[in-house]
Amino acid sequence: MNHRFISNKGLQQPHNSLHGDCFRGILLVQWHGDHTKRKLTGGKRKNYKAKRSFELGGEASLTEHGTFQKKLVRGHGNTQKIKLLNDEYSNVTDPRSGTTVRSQILRVLRNPVNIDYNRRKIITKSTIIETELGPAIVTSRPGQDGVINSTLVT
Repeated sequence: MNHRFISNKGLQQPHNSLHGDCFRGILLVQWHGDHTKRKLTGGKRKNYKAKRSFELGGEASLTEHGTFQKKLVRGHGNTQKIKLLNDEYSNVTDPRSGTTVRSQILRVLRNPVNIDYNRRKIITKSTIIETELGPAIVTSRPGQDGVINSTLVT
């Protein structure tokens, strides 16, 4: 049986390369990682297989400020993922008092993730929004979680 050895904080453990996280990790690196398409000699690498359906990435939801709109997406194992498309309310937490209040979003102030998202006023994690209670930073992932949670900026 062919085993690979993967170091885990100085420990050497045999790991079967055909099963488990190692195999899935190799596949994800192949499609989504920083895998170069050229060999050291300058020749082009050829894919040894086509992309499988479970290796496909999902379409970005690009949440915006507006009337509530969501999209249900089927995930692995017949699970449901809620993608938030538009929303005008946020669950705002005040770190001083520890209370959480549902507050209306007035506008999107800044999105440091992407210049294009900042121009288009897309809401992602770490976006700064203006609410009725004051400016707040988004702590949830609206495209993954289906809700906008935020914390007041003091």
